[in-house]
Amino acid sequence: MTPDFWLERWQKGDIGFHQSRVHDFLPKYWPQLKVERGAAVFVPLCGKSLDMMWLAGNGYKVIGVELSPLAVDDFFREHDLEAETRSAGPFVVRSSGPFTIWCGDLFELPAEALVDVKAAYDRAALVALPPSLQTRYAETLTSILPAAAPILLASLYYPQGEISGPPFSTPLAQIAALFGETHAIRLAETRDGLEQSQNLKSRGVTTLDESAYILTRRKV
Repeated sequence: MTPDFWLERWQKGDIGFHQSRVHDFLPKYWPQLKVERGAAVFVPLCGKSLDMMWLAGNGYKVIGVELSPLAVDDFFREHDLEAETRSAGPFVVRSSGPFTIWCGDLFELPAEALVDVKAAYDRAALVALPPSLQTRYAETLTSILPAAAPILLASLYYPQGEISGPPFSTPLAQIAALFGETHAIRLAETRDGLEQSQNLKSRGVTTLDESAYILTRRKV
């Protein structure tokens, strides 16, 4: 899967992964991370997610990274935000109020961009990546996030082979393989998500578990 895959999805408007509401795992489990209001939160592969609006509305600064310029443009336009633009290496950085979005390749994001981040929220980044890139993603996230920053992570599980991702089935065993050496992993909830995911149901998924995890960096 290349960056062009995602750029083309946005160009075609083929963005079934974008939700028209705030994901309910966020208000339900975010308080358990105990992040102080006013802190910066990292949202990888943020798209134009409404979850960023929820975070800002609850007093947080939001730092996102997104590959597609169209997604970034849509986010600021749809919320009537005038964004300042600057360049930072291979990235175009757009900022307005509590929002700063780095437009470019997540795997090139410098740790300096996240130096003030106190937590991260991943609703659809890990599951958007095939297993061949998930290890690199986990290593990147671990290396660029401050060690004290916990992660609220949402993932999906469906029977292997029912569809070809994205999203990719990422069960607990995969989460443990990716983050177990560096993070303590707490499963906050697993629920039946099939009825709320008509897109995946129509594609042939017969069983869908949605899970929320809280990841905390192990002390060295």
